[in-house]
Amino acid sequence: MRPTPIVTVARYLLLDRFTYLVLPWAWAAFAFILDVVVLRLTPAGHTDHRWVGGLAAAFLVVFVVGAQSVARALPFALTLGVSRRTYFLGATSLALALAMCFGLVVAVGQILEGATGGWGIHMAYFRIPYLLDGPWYLSWLTATTAFVLLFVYGMWYGLIYRRAGLPGTALFGATQLGVLALAAIIATWVHGWTGIGHFFATAITASDVTGVLAAVVAAMLAGGFATIRRLTV
Repeated sequence: MRPTPIVTVARYLLLDRFTYLVLPWAWAAFAFILDVVVLRLTPAGHTDHRWVGGLAAAFLVVFVVGAQSVARALPFALTLGVSRRTYFLGATSLALALAMCFGLVVAVGQILEGATGGWGIHMAYFRIPYLLDGPWYLSWLTATTAFVLLFVYGMWYGLIYRRAGLPGTALFGATQLGVLALAAIIATWVHGWTGIGHFFATAITASDVTGVLAAVVAAMLAGGFATIRRLTV
């Protein structure tokens, strides 16, 4: 049975197995080992959870992988006769499959972390306060959603790069940073940080945040699809 065009695109991307199947996990493993070494060399103090941020490295790599899936792999795929729509659907389908596997690893890692007392050193590597600190199934869903979000966000940067080059990409990123900086300034002026912290601590749960992230993913998918349809390479 012949694979569908979407599956064919996913297989085409997986020809670069190192980027998609090795790199995120390699960074996650490296960050895990680094966190273990750091915690072994520092006093534990009086706490049951020694929070570390090593897992964030894997998510950052996912953003880069998403960007290169368009910036590098798209032009050759188009020369082979793949439509922009099919390529976009194939790439995002691959992202979803990888994300579900990644989320499962995070969920299983949390279970092992709890069973081993934080790997014997009270380390919370697979747990992140508030976001990834609940039931395993919610952590799986949140990690999966975050993975897809960063992959698609990276794809959007790759599309902007293919369409507007480095200056356009820099402007795209600078505009977003400017909006965030302006929002931070306004929050500081109106003394709103306490209210923002209280809102996230009491009014919204981790599952609510996951729902918001899923809505952002949907918006990015719509924006990315509209962008790739107008792309000339």
